[in-house]
Amino acid sequence: MSHSSSHYEFKDKSADYERLASELTGLLSGESHLIANAANTASLLFNALPNVNWLGFYFLEQDGELVVGPFQGKPACVRIALGRGVCGTAALRRETIVVPDVEAFPGHIACDSASRSEIVVPLVKNGTLLGVLDIDSPHLARFDDEDRRGVERLSAIFLASIG
Repeated sequence: MSHSSSHYEFKDKSADYERLASELTGLLSGESHLIANAANTASLLFNALPNVNWLGFYFLEQDGELVVGPFQGKPACVRIALGRGVCGTAALRRETIVVPDVEAFPGHIACDSASRSEIVVPLVKNGTLLGVLDIDSPHLARFDDEDRRGVERLSAIFLASIG
């Protein structure tokens, strides 16, 4: 199974997100297993998106903590309390948070000290918060509104796949 994802240049973000959405839809087609689809989603996106040093999922446990799921990048924080850091805040608010400079975000949790900017999309299905998709970059202000729309769309494709 060959994927050309790593050759995305993201010179035309909306076209590249469109292609990536189509590729992700095909990749997840016919499979509904949460962990399997999260693993393949993390791998596809990490290899396709430029200037990203960590990309992965945190899933909400019964006790109200976010626990790390499939990801690509350096080892990560395992547990994040709701409302703590960018991931916990996005989960609690159920809204995407784009952070141009993580040093300026109150209570930021640095898992990889190289991370400079971050985007976190909450994963909500049928009104239930399942977790978040977290993407870090070693570049300041790496993510803009077009990235937010693109990553939200990719997250929706993942959510639709898990039945």
